[in-house]
Amino acid sequence: MLQRIAFIGTGFMGRPMAANLISAGFDLNVWTRTVVKAKGLAESGARLSESPAQAVAGVDAVVSMLFDGLATESVLLQPETLAAMRPGTVIVDMASMPPSTARFLALRFRAVGMDYLDSPVSGGTTGAEQGTLAIMTGGSENTFASVKNILAAMGCPVYVGSSGAGQLAKCVNQVIVAITIGAVAEGLLLAKAGGANPAGVRNAILGGFAESRILREHGNRMIERNFVPGGPMRNHTKDLVSACGAAADSGIRLPLAQKVHELFQALVDSGRGEYDHSAVLLVLEEMASKDPVE
Repeated sequence: MLQRIAFIGTGFMGRPMAANLISAGFDLNVWTRTVVKAKGLAESGARLSESPAQAVAGVDAVVSMLFDGLATESVLLQPETLAAMRPGTVIVDMASMPPSTARFLALRFRAVGMDYLDSPVSGGTTGAEQGTLAIMTGGSENTFASVKNILAAMGCPVYVGSSGAGQLAKCVNQVIVAITIGAVAEGLLLAKAGGANPAGVRNAILGGFAESRILREHGNRMIERNFVPGGPMRNHTKDLVSACGAAADSGIRLPLAQKVHELFQALVDSGRGEYDHSAVLLVLEEMASKDPVE
């Protein structure tokens, strides 16, 4: 059982994920660019490291929760960081990125004697705090088995295939979530425009085929107009670019995902990329006010 872990990146998601590892009894080194974000972890027993190299020295596994593949490469593939790792260290990369990037990183780490898993997550900050994240993992199945106890402390890990498959699963997740959020936003906009009470309509249809976690949670956000991010719009927009790129690589198109991506991108371009992704409602409202049906 691998016990000594370096946790890299303690932002909105990473901080509660690292806290769950500490609570599960793992021995944790932590490195983050903004030290204040890790203060609470140090108080709970983690060791704060001054550099990524110091964090990864002597550990069994490195759990990375950075923004994307480029961030992973810029931190973990630096010569001094690689030199500090023991041969056979398992890299568990929980960032979201295109599947092709994950396959590239797997080859890079394998070339220097490290095992690499792409293990992106879904569930937002609530799932990170509660330790209920959906964790989709690609790479070696044997390597996955060796770190499953680590992943299980943060959520529900599922092995989905070879390198890149975890990121492909995340793309599938983000496509379904984005389209459903868009559908909920359009439905509630229709309810309001037609003179019904959106909150009442939501409650009425929760027991029917439209019922979903997104209608329940994000629909409520829209009604309360609470757009404090559980999942920031800019992150989801990035993931939709990955999904559409993966589709193009596979020779298919995703017209619904592409349209929702345009709506998400409009919110990001207007300076609201840090809003929750349920804020796509705002774009639809603005479109309705500017382009009334004749």
